[in-house]
Amino acid sequence: MSAFVLRPHTVVGDHKVTTVEITDDIRQHHAEHPRLGAFLRVIGNCGVQTRFFTRPLDSPTVAGTAGVHERATAAFDDALVMAERAATAALGSAGLAPGDIDAIVTTHTTGWSVPNLDIHLIAQLGLRPTVRRIALTTLACPGGTQALTRAADLIAVRPGSKVLVVAAEVISSVYHHNDTGIEAMIYKALFGDSAAAAVVTDEPLGPGLVIEDSYEYVLPGSVDRQRGRISADGFHFDSTRKALTAADDVLPHLLEWIGPQSAEFAVIHPGSPRIISDTAAALGLGADGARHSTDTLANEGNLGGVSVLRVLERTHTAPPSDGARGYTVAFGPGFTTAALRCRWHA
Repeated sequence: MSAFVLRPHTVVGDHKVTTVEITDDIRQHHAEHPRLGAFLRVIGNCGVQTRFFTRPLDSPTVAGTAGVHERATAAFDDALVMAERAATAALGSAGLAPGDIDAIVTTHTTGWSVPNLDIHLIAQLGLRPTVRRIALTTLACPGGTQALTRAADLIAVRPGSKVLVVAAEVISSVYHHNDTGIEAMIYKALFGDSAAAAVVTDEPLGPGLVIEDSYEYVLPGSVDRQRGRISADGFHFDSTRKALTAADDVLPHLLEWIGPQSAEFAVIHPGSPRIISDTAAALGLGADGARHSTDTLANEGNLGGVSVLRVLERTHTAPPSDGARGYTVAFGPGFTTAALRCRWHA
């Protein structure tokens, strides 16, 4: 059974932060660091010009010295605000009332809360108390793709369901001047804060992506390549040099699943310029075929689990032709891959 994904709606943080402001902040805090020049060169090549944070760059929970409790509280509070706004917009665009939703799938990795987004959104959106729930809390970058996969699974089990998918990430919460490795410096410039939501059904209520199949893969022996860490000063995101090539290591496995079917379009997670270009090339697409991912990275940064939904939203502005075949691909900690085989419904 196919699952139809209506146009997502994205909300970004209220504070626009340029890469120049990021590099100025790093210069101010690490003026004597022997690798400062290397940090600034790599940041200049990360493909991001602007990103949006929920709080100002100099706030205690971003470039300041707030501890884990304050950062966790701020991150979840801000994520919930954006998530509610995105979900409300997605419901309104679909012409649906909260009571029409049969299930909600959320993905949220940054910050910490029990209960998580799903429970809070049921109350704040006015969803039915009997709505089914799946709360994904540790997936990070593949979260949006995984949430769409779980929504399609729910629809396959219960035909006629309308599923609300919501992703929210406040990745500015991992911005720490205590982290001085080159990977940490890149992440200061790479990530942005946002939320996005979309409605998934088993009937075409409007144009958009049609999910036909899904794929998940965990690269053996890769747990250390990207991972989260919690300490007294907050949340951290660590990686090794092998993370730079992890996507290339899994692409042969992804292509084996794809088979001979060529891609006419792709929704690629904007993890970095290399991830975008290498994945597009593997799918037989050039720079134009990956432009929505590249534009998302340049203008809003890597949005973690929200990214794929944002790229899909951009795809609606210049959609593929009706019936075009394509793929949605995301990579993340684990090292994991989540992908969808899709076609476009106009």
